[in-house]
Amino acid sequence: MNPIELVTTIIQSIVNYPENVLVERTVDNLGVLLTVKANKEDIGLIVGREGQNIKAIRWIAKICGKKHKENVNIKVSDPLR
Repeated sequence: MNPIELVTTIIQSIVNYPENVLVERTVDNLGVLLTVKANKEDIGLIVGREGQNIKAIRWIAKICGKKHKENVNIKVSDPLR
């Protein structure tokens, strides 16, 4: 499983509107950036209390990225309208 599939699966499993989750992949000189967009009501669930959920998701994505020789980071973007 690649990092984008992994992040999408994890986030879809914790939100109330999994059909609205969108993970976009961009590559630059720093590595791979996964931008997460979701329903406005689900952003709090993705971030979690004091950012604990997104920190854990980032950690897992970095480990998966190392397996694929990629430097992966995650950004939670503005919610979908």
